[in-house]
Amino acid sequence: MANCYTAIEQGLEVLPVLNKMDLPQADPDRVQQEIEEIIGIDATDAVPVSAKTGLGIEDVLEYLVANVPAPQGDRDAPLQALIIDSWFDNYLGVVSLVRVKQGQLSKRDKFIVRSTGKQHQADLIGVFTPRRTETGCLMAGEVGFVVAGIKDIKGAPVGDTLIAASHQETAALPGFQSVKPQVTRASLRSTRMITKIFGMRWVNSR
Repeated sequence: MANCYTAIEQGLEVLPVLNKMDLPQADPDRVQQEIEEIIGIDATDAVPVSAKTGLGIEDVLEYLVANVPAPQGDRDAPLQALIIDSWFDNYLGVVSLVRVKQGQLSKRDKFIVRSTGKQHQADLIGVFTPRRTETGCLMAGEVGFVVAGIKDIKGAPVGDTLIAASHQETAALPGFQSVKPQVTRASLRSTRMITKIFGMRWVNSR
């Protein structure tokens, strides 16, 4: 959900897809309504698909080509790259999926994460095809991954901007907001509910 809202705030085209349509309990009409009510985007043309059976895969590809605008950006301008997603890999550390808005980022280039001000060096750069494939460079309009030895996921926040260390005056892309920590608590009201969820018996001792 956070990634979806970030994409909307960045003015990106969001195309809803209804997955798991091979299941007997699939209810596309209800899911379309929930997408429109919860996320607030039109789901009238949402493509029904099934990753298991291959249903709708070609339709999704045609849908993307027809509706997603071609990327634009000046490859000779100073680097601006939007962090679309970040996750932690036990071997690589933090892996960031980025979209280069302008400029280019090559292996061994030094860059700065705009909100933290910390400088890093790009150790691995590439794309997903869907396998992770090293290319050594990402240019304006391209989407790919960056690995830079970042050890904490907080060091590469979703929605943040990467800029070249040699052009620290480059502005951040608009729309970034720091994630605020939240604590959620759930209370179980009865031993029957606890037993149902955890699959065990609870014995009351006096």
